Amino acid sequence: MTERLYYRDARLRSFSARLIALEDGGRKVYLDRTAFYPTSGGQPHDLGTLGGVSVVDVIDEGERVAHLLAVPLNVAAGSDVSAEIDWTRRHDHMQQHTGQHLISAVLEDQLGLRTVSVHFGPETSTLDVADAQGAGAVLEPAVLASVEERVNDVVAESRVVRVTFEDAAAVKGLRKPTDRAGELRVVTIEGIDRSACGGTHVESSAGIGPVLLRRQERVRQGLRIEFVCGLRAIRRSRRDLETLSRIARAYSASIDDAASLVEAQAAELRELQGEQKRAIESLAKYRAIELHTAATPNVDGLRVVVERVTTGADSARSLALAISGLSRAVFVAASHSPPSILVATSADSGVDAGKTLRPMLERVGGRGGGSPRLAQGSAPSADAVDQVVALLTTSAIGAAAS
Repeated sequence: MTERLYYRDARLRSFSARLIALEDGGRKVYLDRTAFYPTSGGQPHDLGTLGGVSVVDVIDEGERVAHLLAVPLNVAAGSDVSAEIDWTRRHDHMQQHTGQHLISAVLEDQLGLRTVSVHFGPETSTLDVADAQGAGAVLEPAVLASVEERVNDVVAESRVVRVTFEDAAAVKGLRKPTDRAGELRVVTIEGIDRSACGGTHVESSAGIGPVLLRRQERVRQGLRIEFVCGLRAIRRSRRDLETLSRIARAYSASIDDAASLVEAQAAELRELQGEQKRAIESLAKYRAIELHTAATPNVDGLRVVVERVTTGADSARSLALAISGLSRAVFVAASHSPPSILVATSADSGVDAGKTLRPMLERVGGRGGGSPRLAQGSAPSADAVDQVVALLTTSAIGAAAS
């Protein structure tokens, strides 16, 4: 059994231990005791060095903790080895994990939202929470801000974070009940939270540092809230400030005015895009009539219009829809770059666009399809596009219309 030193002293940065066993050619090491935290409970594993060799992973195997090394350790079993914990990484995890306990407690106390699951990521972390019915609506910004304010108030109060070992049969006041038996490791934030947890934590709420509650989104099991604590929160705030400053400089405005200017420009852009769309559709109608009139009816009385485009066949969609609204019409748009084809047919043409185009594309190694009135697809080359156009404008359309 591996003695887990981090259970009682999360601030331990270096230690010595006896090497119990080596496996995998010396790359997997077992010690009689360790301060390396293995991936567990959503918290990532520690990094550091063992006997001067980099530790790249730490695995919880129940009774034992396995240390995976970058290269084999050239030390005999039974020897003592020294180890160093990557403190920057460990301390970051301590801040995030303790911060999560505090956020979960405040969400439950203020809003009745219980924590369902937790994920600690390399940049940000997330909480999935739900109400008593297993649902969770996206919170109003003011509500999320009030939770964040309460969390940071507790941080500023520097409340003691205490680790105790208690009998599961007698333990009281846990935020989340546990069905585990025997001895429980309980992490308590004074007056705020008591949780059974095997993770590493700071010694007071002040050690969490500033807390930011960021994105939120609905997920299957409720509401997901992204958060960052401590130095992560400071780094994230710095990046956010730099981003806002760049936006503000682009508008020659202050940071406080940037959001309203972006919103105003976005509204103006949507209006201009709407106007552009209407203009394109109006122009397409005039162009459709012109092309339709100029096309000579074939033996089936169909007016077949072929349009060569240079930016993909889908760019001719407005024109295609306009021509398909005319009498006895078939429209083919062909593009060499990218190699693609679009076909549109009028309701009285007797031509099913999807059923006509699909087999022609498959014949040349392309693929596509669509509805009876509009279909499109891609071809492997410009030559293949030309082959399909030739098929469409001769045998294929004639056969489909007959």
